[in-house]
Amino acid sequence: MYKNLIYEATDGVARITLNRPQVHNALSPDLIQEITRAVNAAGADDSVRVLLLTGSGDKAFCSGADLKAGLGENPSMGDALRSRYNPMIRALRNIPKPVVCRLNGLVAGAGCSLALACDVVIMPEEAYFAQLFVGIGLMPDAGSTFFLPRLVGTARAFDLASTGRRVYGPEAMQIGMVQRTVPAAELDAAVAETVAYYRHAPTRAIGAMKRALNQSFDSDLETMLEVEAREQDVLGQSRDTAEGIMAFLQKRKSDFQGL
Repeated sequence: MYKNLIYEATDGVARITLNRPQVHNALSPDLIQEITRAVNAAGADDSVRVLLLTGSGDKAFCSGADLKAGLGENPSMGDALRSRYNPMIRALRNIPKPVVCRLNGLVAGAGCSLALACDVVIMPEEAYFAQLFVGIGLMPDAGSTFFLPRLVGTARAFDLASTGRRVYGPEAMQIGMVQRTVPAAELDAAVAETVAYYRHAPTRAIGAMKRALNQSFDSDLETMLEVEAREQDVLGQSRDTAEGIMAFLQKRKSDFQGL
């Protein structure tokens, strides 16, 4: 079903592993389409509570666009973005489940956009981000101009985009690009801890949070107050909300089922 990635869904966790280590998991047209398809499959699978995205090997999460693979059937870069990259980013932002990125190595170009589109990013201290578009006379794309200024501010976003400099794990966490950095030897343990938390969290509430937060920067207060009220109406009728309230009253740990 997939030639450029590995998709596994077990025990409530869907794992997508970019599997082109020979080119540092660079984004070819086929890989981009497979990522989108795999994310949508995880979204449609009611047994999946959390999505984990990572790369094969220990050198790179994703080195950006595969320039040797070209644009595929698209006649222009803009068309390639509209038909392939943009649907991939939308799929990650719109899946009503938490997406954890195990950033296993360097990440560059459009790979940065792929990582930043995830909800939680955990990376080794030794790994780095690099917005390398400027080095080939291009600007960041695939959502980086949306994510970066919201995460780090406009001035830092301009610095990172216009210089393409490397941002290693400790700085990435300090400026807000990622949630956690650890020594490489501790990466799997840190990711497992985070995935386990979301595996047992109230999945429908997480999905509602994502929908609301996606709208927040483009909305006013009145709009967001109504979004909150509408989402809470739906959540208030869910099994997990009933369980959470009962567990609180009984002073025990909640047993959320994602329902």
